[in-house]
Amino acid sequence: MDQLISAILIGLSQGAIYSLMALALVLVFRSTRVINFAQAGQAVVSTYIGWEVVTRTGNYWLALPIAAIAGAIVGAAVESFLMRPLSKRASKGAIAPVASVILTLGLLGVLHSGAAIIWKGDQKLLESPVSAMGITVGETVYPFSQTDFLIIGTALLVMLTFSFIFQKTNLGLALRASAFQPEIARLSGVRVDRIRAIGWAFAGAAGAIAGVLVTPGSALSPNSLDLLLVFGFVAAVIGGLESLIGAALGGILLGLTLSFVGLYVGTSLTFVVPFVILILVLLIKPSGLIGGRKSRNA
Repeated sequence: MDQLISAILIGLSQGAIYSLMALALVLVFRSTRVINFAQAGQAVVSTYIGWEVVTRTGNYWLALPIAAIAGAIVGAAVESFLMRPLSKRASKGAIAPVASVILTLGLLGVLHSGAAIIWKGDQKLLESPVSAMGITVGETVYPFSQTDFLIIGTALLVMLTFSFIFQKTNLGLALRASAFQPEIARLSGVRVDRIRAIGWAFAGAAGAIAGVLVTPGSALSPNSLDLLLVFGFVAAVIGGLESLIGAALGGILLGLTLSFVGLYVGTSLTFVVPFVILILVLLIKPSGLIGGRKSRNA
């Protein structure tokens, strides 16, 4: 029983991080219909900025919002100066989405190289502002710390905030309209280019928060968030690429699954299992667990 409880707690903490990265991918997809594979590069640059703030001020709580703001700026800049000109110059045929994917993959490499040049390739350490020691209940120590509470609480707050924006505000309506019917949105007075930049900014902020939250448990390097991107993408597909709720659900399910596999089967399958799940979901329900028409309001 203690092992089961430990696996659930670890899975919830890991799943919250996957949910944040999945949320970043879904935010971009919902606003521009593009899968942003450069999200890991954007997140790592923002996390390095957070590391600089902690190094210079010793204040993690200041680094978290600054990294989020930096992530938002980077995201908006990518959309404004790269994705927007590409979408206007590319044809409306099949080449346009392919070109967008290729651009994000190329940008990922550029951001990795830029981070390595600026901050070097050596690993950086980012200390957690709260205890990383497991909690003790009676005579049992569970591998769930204040850091895990911080991760889950912050992830939940971010996801609830974006869900509220998309469901209850005019900005959320404009974001959805700009993604699904951009021409009609323009005729309705929506500034589609600006709205799409805001969608990318939201995604950049979410990715930056994920990076700053996950890094205290590991070392920061130019490629340290690539695996998080992979798991975040799998979580987004599991939940449904058009659903914010699906991103959260997919991340939690993936985190719990990997935790159970690592505990009861072995860590050697940790990288294989997400892709097995991805294939099964695509075969059984390609739109994801919360996909389809209803996800546009989620």
